[in-house]
Amino acid sequence: MSTSPKPVKKVPIHLQSAQNRVYIKNGEIVNHDKTFKADVYIEDGIIKFVGPASEITIPGGVRTIDASGLLILPGGIDPHTHLQLPFGGAVAVDDFYHGTKAAVAGGTTMIIDFVLPNKHESMIEAYDKWRSWADPKVCCDYGLHVGITWWSKSVSEEIGILCKELGVNSFKTFMAYKGLYQLNDSDLLDVFERIRQLNGVAMVHAENGDIIAKNTQRLLAEGITGPEGHELSRPEEVEAEAVHRACVLAHQVDCPLYVVHVMSKSAGIELARARHRYRGRYIVGETLAAALGTDGTHCCQLFEFDHAAAHVLSPPLRPDKTTPEFMMKLLANDDLQLTGSDNCTFNKEHKALGLGDFTKIPNGVNGLEDRMSLVWEKGVHAGLLDPCRFVAVTSTNAAKIFNIYPQKGRIAVGSDADIVLWNPQATRTISKDTHHHACDFNIFEGMVVHGVPEFVLVRGRICVENGIVRVAEGFGRFIPTPVRPPFVYDIIEGKVQSLPEEHHDEKQNGNIAKKFAELDIQIPVVEPIGAMLAGNLPMPAEGSICSTPSVRGRVDGKRDLQESSFSISEELDKSGVRACIKVKNPPGGKSSGFW
Repeated sequence: MSTSPKPVKKVPIHLQSAQNRVYIKNGEIVNHDKTFKADVYIEDGIIKFVGPASEITIPGGVRTIDASGLLILPGGIDPHTHLQLPFGGAVAVDDFYHGTKAAVAGGTTMIIDFVLPNKHESMIEAYDKWRSWADPKVCCDYGLHVGITWWSKSVSEEIGILCKELGVNSFKTFMAYKGLYQLNDSDLLDVFERIRQLNGVAMVHAENGDIIAKNTQRLLAEGITGPEGHELSRPEEVEAEAVHRACVLAHQVDCPLYVVHVMSKSAGIELARARHRYRGRYIVGETLAAALGTDGTHCCQLFEFDHAAAHVLSPPLRPDKTTPEFMMKLLANDDLQLTGSDNCTFNKEHKALGLGDFTKIPNGVNGLEDRMSLVWEKGVHAGLLDPCRFVAVTSTNAAKIFNIYPQKGRIAVGSDADIVLWNPQATRTISKDTHHHACDFNIFEGMVVHGVPEFVLVRGRICVENGIVRVAEGFGRFIPTPVRPPFVYDIIEGKVQSLPEEHHDEKQNGNIAKKFAELDIQIPVVEPIGAMLAGNLPMPAEGSICSTPSVRGRVDGKRDLQESSFSISEELDKSGVRACIKVKNPPGGKSSGFW
């Protein structure tokens, strides 16, 4: 881990002199809608001036930064973190200090974390608990979503209090985690209806929990206990089905829906279909740094338990190696709108709780520090995103959806001075040895990425300067997220159109149909888990191994995307199904969870 300076205790801003006033000159500003050359003057944490140098007289006592060759970006907003989260018998090792320090080091200047009440716990009490954890530790500003983990009249009433009095406009529901967080369709409809009444934003973890529970039971009974069992229990179609169902349910009650962590091609296509079907109303989607930067082969190829388990999250990383580029193209085409990290980190000893039973592996990976650079590398540097779209999917869209724009997510007069001076040509190598997380593993280990934050300002305070990170513990503030975000509700109420009417003429409908047909070609046919366990699928030569020695896992055929977005003319494997792999049992024939 990094050896950067120890945390600076919170200092009143009026005592920070040079930190109080900052002048940035000679840079190029990138907002979500345009780029332009301009200087920026900051005072008391607020942007006071944006324009040419000839139009401002700089007062004394100002820190001047020459941004020649750099881009001036709005600070990143990570809409999906789980800091200090109790999960599966462990607690995430990135607390609100380490997590937000890592965020700032990577160019993210605000996070939105999830309050997850236990079943039958008061949402208000859980909210108060999260605030007590976060407020003394956060190094940057933060907001909160709240999970709805059970449903009752009291929960409905507390949602109203959270919206009206406590600064929360977004609520996460679960279609997975049967017996723990999962809600049935009837409860989901009631929840969505209540959120709509309050002009809030519904969020959903979309996986079919009933199928997962059944698959898990069968896999364990067959001795498949290693980390590869996690993805086998919840294949792409299980995620895609839930995405489709969630969008239909939300549509019935006119409720905006934010689908968190879309992790597969199939699920991405279902979300894109829903956005087209409802003309851009209701539905927005998020994918993760993990889905853009790595893949599920780390869980089912020649890796020991520790490595494979470190990659376990839900929904899982997919073994199809073309998934990351596919997800980036969905972002480029506005079929997905945001990137989060789902940062929920555990160390080796915590992941080892699932040794011999993959269901007990604490779910979660890193991504909070590396998200910005990963999206730049895989998006902008790869030629799939332009810098404006990069700003949209890493910052501005989150600010708009959660109703904190333009306070956040924009370089403009009056906005908070959350600013990143970004070097698009510089590179860095991602490593657990240099990252600022508290965890002992990094799923992007060894990756070289273009795009490095040379300076990071959090409300005008310089917290990163040329690789040195100096954060102030407790400096961050809680940022309320008001109800009725115009970005969402103006579309629902017909005040603006997301998709123009010409998108629905005969010619355009034909183009859309062709687009989805081409996308569908890339989705492998997945046989039911029962067929795999029965050994009815073709087997290649022996020799490949997984973490569970007796597993009949699967690997993907080659499916490369062509350069142009969604113009694919390739074919499926001749069999139309994923191949399977079989390995010999270890001595004694027992499955130990890894081998």
